[in-house]
Amino acid sequence: MTVTTSRVGERQIDAPPPLLLPADLRLTPEQFALVCAANRDTVLELSADGRVITMPPTGSETGARSGELIFQLKLYAKSQGLWKAFDSSTGFRLPDGSVLSPDASLVSLERWQALSTDERRGFAPLCPDLVVELASPSDEGPRGVSELRQKMGRYQANGARLSWLLLPHERTVEVWPAIGEPQRLEEATSLQAGDAFPELTLHLTEIWNG
Repeated sequence: MTVTTSRVGERQIDAPPPLLLPADLRLTPEQFALVCAANRDTVLELSADGRVITMPPTGSETGARSGELIFQLKLYAKSQGLWKAFDSSTGFRLPDGSVLSPDASLVSLERWQALSTDERRGFAPLCPDLVVELASPSDEGPRGVSELRQKMGRYQANGARLSWLLLPHERTVEVWPAIGEPQRLEEATSLQAGDAFPELTLHLTEIWNG
């Protein structure tokens, strides 16, 4: 294996080569897990038809917004005691066979505790109850708005109770219910989840500002 070497000060750093995959490669979820284990510094997703999707790093502004988002969800989960909150590094194996990593998500504690130890250690075989994706307007790839809308449809089809697509550049939210068409909230400053997630409110101004 070829390794790219760089020097910082007096230290020599060996950087792994980029992950290159054939365009027509198709993997099972089990094979995908092996690829992820061998490329732990690369964020990957798996489509329902077995294609591997490489997720580029977010920009710093989007990263700050993502940090605020998961901070709010973790506070909610701890205050309620009925939920587990997950960040963007977490992959879930959805019923359709895809493995997706939402920017933030909630899973009921009851569903989480029903999983085996091995299921928790791997890609949990479920669709989160709440899914949140954060759009990056400068990226037309996997993190771009059009691709994220397709992901929102997959979450809905796989059983998410509620999904939110946050569009910071427009200060707008697309609310995807369990069934039906998404609703668009313009110039939103806060977001209530409703009866399915009692007392959950996202303070969007803090997320928009990063």
